[in-house]
Amino acid sequence: MTLSIDLSNRRVLVTGAGQGVGRGICHAVASAGGTAIVNDYVPERSHAVVAEIEAEGGRAESAPFDVSDHAAATAAIDAAGRVDVLVNNAGNAGPEGFAMKPFVESDPSEWQRYIAVNLFGAMNCTHAALPGMIEREHGRVITIVSDAARWGEPTLAPYSAAKAGAAGLTRAVAREVGRYGITVNNIALASIDPTGGHTDLARSQAGMEEQADKRLRSYIIRRLGRPDEVAALVTYLASDFGAWITGQTIPLNGGYTVNQ
Repeated sequence: MTLSIDLSNRRVLVTGAGQGVGRGICHAVASAGGTAIVNDYVPERSHAVVAEIEAEGGRAESAPFDVSDHAAATAAIDAAGRVDVLVNNAGNAGPEGFAMKPFVESDPSEWQRYIAVNLFGAMNCTHAALPGMIEREHGRVITIVSDAARWGEPTLAPYSAAKAGAAGLTRAVAREVGRYGITVNNIALASIDPTGGHTDLARSQAGMEEQADKRLRSYIIRRLGRPDEVAALVTYLASDFGAWITGQTIPLNGGYTVNQ
């Protein structure tokens, strides 16, 4: 058996792919011979990633839409044609970043931004992509969740709840569609440096050096993760090698939850 990942003739829709982890996944899909369907709610970011991939000789298409809008997601996924693999990567902490505070101090108005993208985004896209997969009796759904979903992150209860909901969705849908040859899995991430570096990003966040150092010490492998490491696991699950893995939440976290 040759251990090389081949995604030839597979069309892979990656949500939230205009930057960071999603962008890395799209590049990996294209390098494995697949067609990356690049989603982002900012069209310019989606188009830019497509241009990067095509400049490298890969295949890519742009599919800008807002994953939190069921009608828009359904229309865009229908228009994209065949989707063999769906990667629910889009996530949201709000334009101002995480509002880290005890749950009792949070306001319900702050919860919606987490739930809309992290939970309903995954639900909307999965709901739209599954009928075609069922008809073809083949498909992959991979949802990027968080260790917050598994562990529960203090001061991030709404985000933890939204990601845990997405993880639960995966397990339920996996049990429904396995008979059609469709696998459905989660990848649970700890902190990822979207630039592909190691510790510099965490240490340089304005005024957050002490907090960043504390977080890094909680990893057995003392660095942040990289988009290419996430992309490698996604492409494995998307390939034929992932055909007997379903209903699982696979941690990719440098040993974070082991070290708690």
